[in-house]
Amino acid sequence: MPPRSANPSAADEREQHLRALADKLLFTVEKNGSRFTLLRTADVSRPVRREGLSLKQAEEMLATWKLRGLGGG
Repeated sequence: MPPRSANPSAADEREQHLRALADKLLFTVEKNGSRFTLLRTADVSRPVRREGLSLKQAEEMLATWKLRGLGGG
């Protein structure tokens, strides 16, 4: 197998961006295979948990929270 390039792939870069944004929005990110779980327990009346998300779905969910502000509403 050829050595992996020093440049991360587009998917790796997207995942890094997802994790950085999740951190800013107080979400925890878990990855299981190609699927993601987003969990937020800070500043919400009850935990927000979304499981089995594709990378695109996780990005969209965080983008929505970002537009709404840290309170999510």
